[in-house]
Amino acid sequence: MADTVTGAENGVPAGDTRSNLERMVSGDFYSCSDPELVRLRAEAAVACAALAALDPHDAAGRERIQERLFGKVGHTCIVTPPLRVDYGCNVFIGDNFYCNFDCVILDCAKVTIGDNVLLGPGVQLYAATHPTNPTDRDAGRDFAFPITLGDGVWVGGRSIINPGVTVGDHSVIGAGSVVTRDVPPNVVAAGAPAMPIKPVDGLDEASEAAAWAAVWNARKRKQEKEQREAAAMDAWAKQQT
Repeated sequence: MADTVTGAENGVPAGDTRSNLERMVSGDFYSCSDPELVRLRAEAAVACAALAALDPHDAAGRERIQERLFGKVGHTCIVTPPLRVDYGCNVFIGDNFYCNFDCVILDCAKVTIGDNVLLGPGVQLYAATHPTNPTDRDAGRDFAFPITLGDGVWVGGRSIINPGVTVGDHSVIGAGSVVTRDVPPNVVAAGAPAMPIKPVDGLDEASEAAAWAAVWNARKRKQEKEQREAAAMDAWAKQQT
């Protein structure tokens, strides 16, 4: 039976009778030690192990496991094991999906993957997060934010997509990137943290202009942020003297 909270526990207001699963997918504080969540993670681990142990020629068996593991699977979903997920049921996949070796999906919130999406080896999608307040972490408070990969997105190998991030349609994430904020459509983004660096190839004139505008805006935001941080550090240094 799902655990519910009737008092102020794990940052949950008194009287909140939602299950930890319901609070988790809503982006509110929840307890990952809830028995229902422990069971769901165990079932997902069993499915991932079965996928890894499957004969690579058994396409029908792969489809059965994927349909059981994920919340939704479109046509032509190819997952190359090993794959690790938290729950699987919160992952919603469109058509023509390819996932290379060693990917990780922490789907404590909804992870939406559009059509024609490619994940390189070792890509990691982290919907799960924890409070930066150590007292909240020590109290076992967890929360999560959804991730969305638009249609035609390609995420290069060993890249990390952080909680709450949306990658716009047809964008490309360079290998080894750490994506901490939304990526607009039709751009190549790379780095840690990742930033748009240029439009993708093959755009019409209007789409290319919009992509260049997004690149410029991202650079401007970065410059302004660095200026604010430098000013804050200068102010702090003056207070120390």
